[in-house]
Amino acid sequence: MPTPDMSLWGLFLQAHFVVKFVMIGLLAASVWCWAIVIDKQLLFTRTKRNMDRFEKIFWSGQSLEDLYRSLANRPNTGMAALFVAAMREWKRSYESGSRSVAGLQQRIDKVLDVTIARETERLESNLLVLATVGSAGPFIGLFGTVWGIMTAFQSIAASKNTSLAVVAPGIAEALFATAIGLIAAIPAVIFYNKFSSQVGRQAGRMEGFADEFSAILSRQIDERA
Repeated sequence: MPTPDMSLWGLFLQAHFVVKFVMIGLLAASVWCWAIVIDKQLLFTRTKRNMDRFEKIFWSGQSLEDLYRSLANRPNTGMAALFVAAMREWKRSYESGSRSVAGLQQRIDKVLDVTIARETERLESNLLVLATVGSAGPFIGLFGTVWGIMTAFQSIAASKNTSLAVVAPGIAEALFATAIGLIAAIPAVIFYNKFSSQVGRQAGRMEGFADEFSAILSRQIDERA
């Protein structure tokens, strides 16, 4: 009787086609998760750097009009997007030919809320994939394990040989599926929690800036009223 190949590659090749399908799916999910992790890490780093830079410029005393003109015609994210959206609503009210400012404060607050929601959604995109893989990965791997063990016992019954040398390869192939499920799920859970916390912190910064900027515009509205 030939000695079974107990290497990881050998276990994969010897596994039932259903178990192979589960393994390939979990490995693909793991690669997808790592691609999301890298993309999100770059996104959060870039967003934090941009917000730090914008806050430094905003509180430097530069004219709001000059800052708006420098940002209005280019794509903006984070606090810069909030600033541009609020200033656009402000200027639309004062430069439309009507000097009425009735309801302007409410419109500005609404614009800020909508922009915060849009920016938060951008930060949260694809986090659901990490949550799904983190929660479902172990169960999918367990399904592959159950199927593999069932197939192994069927082979044992057919051969009528219950020695460890016969049982071990089939059990090892089955457990390999659970291991891959955990390899996919554990990083997904860790980074989902990490990124969810970062979304909360960055959304909190935007909400704080929105409140401060709304108060600034409110004072100017009162002065012009």
